[in-house]
Amino acid sequence: MLQSKNVIIKKTDNGNQAQVVVHRVVDCFKGLLVAFVLMFSTQLQSQCLPAEMPFNIGEIVDYDIYFKWGFITPRAGQGQISFNRCSDAGEAKFKYQLTFQTSKFFDAIYKMRDTLECFYGSNYSLLYSSKRTSEGGYYSVDELTFSYSGDKTSIHSYRYTPEKTKIDTFLTVTSGCVTDMFGATFWLRTLDWDNMRIGQSYSPTIAIGRDLAKINFRYQGQSIVEHNEVKYRTHYFHIDIFDEVFEQSKSAAEVWIGDDENYITIKIRTKLKIGHAEVYYKSSANLKAPLRCRVEMKQP
Repeated sequence: MLQSKNVIIKKTDNGNQAQVVVHRVVDCFKGLLVAFVLMFSTQLQSQCLPAEMPFNIGEIVDYDIYFKWGFITPRAGQGQISFNRCSDAGEAKFKYQLTFQTSKFFDAIYKMRDTLECFYGSNYSLLYSSKRTSEGGYYSVDELTFSYSGDKTSIHSYRYTPEKTKIDTFLTVTSGCVTDMFGATFWLRTLDWDNMRIGQSYSPTIAIGRDLAKINFRYQGQSIVEHNEVKYRTHYFHIDIFDEVFEQSKSAAEVWIGDDENYITIKIRTKLKIGHAEVYYKSSANLKAPLRCRVEMKQP
């Protein structure tokens, strides 16, 4: 079962349910934004080395996250993904980063500030990843170190707080692709879209704390997403996730990927026990190609 073990919610007499909802909404964003693209890596070697890199140095993509409960639709927070060179991290040559923070409205309920980073070698193999979590007064760091030998991937998983070590263990995957939750998005734009067919399903491996988890992804075909008077041509997927936070495990989430040379995420929708969490593309800069999936709507 895929579990969210990186955050501890401190219970209080007042407002605990609100804290749980906020935590679940933003945790869905961080996990789902990065988890769904793992499906494309199973056809590669253990290191998931891409055949082509549509990334651009200095690329930035911004997202808004919303919590929907009936007619109530507050903005829960915002996230930003960036890709840059790095020159001071040993063998690592590239850094892929996600920063997340809750909105001012949700800061008053449960303040969250997270930074996730992946470091890659010159051949784009994942060498190291980290997650620095500051949520509701709780701080922790998760680190994953990857090494490769043929088809086998070895991972050192280390989690700690300022007070003590939480996890210090080794994980091994004997074959197939394995990565962390955030690093998976690095491979989003490397698949063979021309040969993808409706109904195709993928179940890759991801490292989370002490566990190696599987998620099932099913391709549904092309779809149009409309948001803020703009339409986007996209590729549409269902995600099967087995976790108590979701209303159901089958089709627990949906994701829409831009249908152009960039293949960036346009929308994510997750079903929660209370309402839904939705992530929307907001803006981008320094993409490798024009965002041709964007279609401006004609004003009447």
